[in-house]
Amino acid sequence: MKAIVVDEAQKLHWQEVEAPDCAADQVLVDIHASAVNRADLLQRAGHYPPPPGASPYMGLEMSGVISAIGQQVSNWKVGDRVLALLSGGGYAEQVVLPADHLLALPTGWDFTTGAAIPEVFLTAFVNLFLEAQLAPGEVVLVHGGASGVGTAAIQLARAAGARVLATAGTNAKTERCLQLGAELAVNYREHDFADAILDHCDGVDVVLDINAADYLDRNVRLLKHKGRLIFIALLSGNRAELDLGQVLGKRLRLVGSTLRSRPDSEKSAIINAFYERFWALITKGEIKPVIETIFPIEHTDQAQQMLAENRNIGKVILKVRD
Repeated sequence: MKAIVVDEAQKLHWQEVEAPDCAADQVLVDIHASAVNRADLLQRAGHYPPPPGASPYMGLEMSGVISAIGQQVSNWKVGDRVLALLSGGGYAEQVVLPADHLLALPTGWDFTTGAAIPEVFLTAFVNLFLEAQLAPGEVVLVHGGASGVGTAAIQLARAAGARVLATAGTNAKTERCLQLGAELAVNYREHDFADAILDHCDGVDVVLDINAADYLDRNVRLLKHKGRLIFIALLSGNRAELDLGQVLGKRLRLVGSTLRSRPDSEKSAIINAFYERFWALITKGEIKPVIETIFPIEHTDQAQQMLAENRNIGKVILKVRD
């Protein structure tokens, strides 16, 4: 099979590699589409290696067709159209993964739509509802609201009855956040987001944060009593001063969260919980993935550059085969 390989100079090559072996509890999938995530950029730069036992290739999600099943797999068959969260290996023609990490590609969906779901929707779900325990009527602030995770988080939070505020870096992005259901979207390049939010309401219950260091003080200031701050990325750095008096006085919870490194059993539980709560809304089209554009897999470098330069609203998809 072929896969995207990173050389010592961080150049990308679509080249022949050894095909994966399918274990007894796994399935082998012929990948039709994958997608670009910021974790891929970190892995390419050598800063985010895959967890032990995972594929060495980039790519945290895919959609495709099952081409082989392990002896212990009984709930899937060859030819099934599927999508899945991966620990790695989406930038390739084939991947093996645990059978219980699969979701069936809904009838009528193309593979590019399916590839836009797993990583961002499961990331938004686990952090909003399992880590932050977001409840109906609460206010959540989604930083990077026009990103893949952000567009998923806005829709899931609104569907759950929460009020959503968002930040983004252009007026076109803030407008898209409003279209998706945010009641306020602040262009952080033009306004101080904390001041704008406090002009709008009395604070927030949950912050889903991708920025970290530069936003820490303002996030803590915005949080209400018993507020929850969930860190899912460190775009502005990993060191900042913190007023612990506010943390104690408001009884805040600060949570660091990743999805990729969690055990397979925990991922299975997350996937099942997401399926039970939101899958029907997705298959009905009431919640939809937002796709910026689709690149052929041979143009992965351009696709990653688009993400690195923050030029996307929603997902950047890689088409592996027709």
